[in-house]
Amino acid sequence: MNNSKYLPIGTVVLLKGGTKRVMIYGFCCKGEGSDKIYDYVGCLSPEGFISANKNLLFDHEQIDKIINMGLVDEEEKKFKEKLNSLVNMINKD
Repeated sequence: MNNSKYLPIGTVVLLKGGTKRVMIYGFCCKGEGSDKIYDYVGCLSPEGFISANKNLLFDHEQIDKIINMGLVDEEEKKFKEKLNSLVNMINKD
């Protein structure tokens, strides 16, 4: 897993084979009834969060196109450092 790949919260993407835009709003989420951890959780854009069963879990490799990049500032950069450290620690186990 390439930990530098994580896109910022608010990034809008189009998934491979998809026709609807998806906005990223979380990282490293587990699917219900599964042990797989996905890189991202997103919601349809421009609709936004509708309900918990409408979340989209996907990996970075499933992204076909970045439509709009989310905010990147110092706070986001510090968060990514912590996220990367945590993911690296989990991947070592």
